[in-house]
Amino acid sequence: MTAVHVAAFYRFVAFPDFEEWQIPLREVCAASGVHGTILLAPEGLNSTIAGTEAGLRAVLDFLGEDERFRELEIKWSRAECAPFARLKVRLKEEIVRMGVPTIDPTKLVGTYVAPEDWNALIEDPDVIVVDTRNDYEVAIGTFRGAVDPGLASFREFPEWLESELVAREHPKVAMFCTGGIRCEKSTAFLKQAGVEEVFHLKGGILKYLESVPEEDSLWEGECYVFDERVSVKHGLAQGSYELCWACGDPIHATDMESARYRFGVSCPRCFDNTTDAQKERFRERLKQVELAAARGTTHLKSSESVTAEEPGA
Repeated sequence: MTAVHVAAFYRFVAFPDFEEWQIPLREVCAASGVHGTILLAPEGLNSTIAGTEAGLRAVLDFLGEDERFRELEIKWSRAECAPFARLKVRLKEEIVRMGVPTIDPTKLVGTYVAPEDWNALIEDPDVIVVDTRNDYEVAIGTFRGAVDPGLASFREFPEWLESELVAREHPKVAMFCTGGIRCEKSTAFLKQAGVEEVFHLKGGILKYLESVPEEDSLWEGECYVFDERVSVKHGLAQGSYELCWACGDPIHATDMESARYRFGVSCPRCFDNTTDAQKERFRERLKQVELAAARGTTHLKSSESVTAEEPGA
């Protein structure tokens, strides 16, 4: 069986012609057998795509024909099976949604810290280590001692930063996220607000898990990813989590032992948040998935729309 390769990348850059790239990129990906999500916006691009190595190289070579995307930092990994069912090339206002139009990561960001230097930084007792991801991501893994802002959405983060960090006198802050993109905006926000000592993990958690030996790691748990793998572990091996089809949150084997877990219908986190009518619709959807499998076809689960919204975050 041909290995499924996965490439995650982003680039903040002035991209006024972003709309003109949608169709050509879609055509190159389709011709190369590549699936996944590519977001295009005036501030740059953000993507996670999967396929054969040759197919991914063809897409990256196409991007590299433009000097703005010639030196992308790629986080490479493999998947046991295709992590995306289809291809989406979407036009957006932002490649990661923070909702603060005055910040520009191409002009002002925090200090990048290489994965091999990250442990020393976050073990400094004077450093406030902040996980910039959403609460459901933090729940399955984070760095030892990191602060969890409890975000339901990245758009909530500026308010938290204002109240918890900007208001402090001379904080020293280290921030991290999945692939690095959310930290670009988060550190830009803090720097613009006058916080001087701001650092972020270069390449994000994915690069750390790829580069730092497990025996030296300060990472605890697994890392949520925005595709059908759901999570990855050290070495970027596929993790042990699955998705609840009802709410899109990651669930573990222990969640599946709960009386509130019904495959395709509910999990302990969402059982009380859905109506009987919604649960019935989920049961019907499950029947359609099973019928499609019996016919040898694929039914696109609603979980795909959850996992692929902000691919390189």
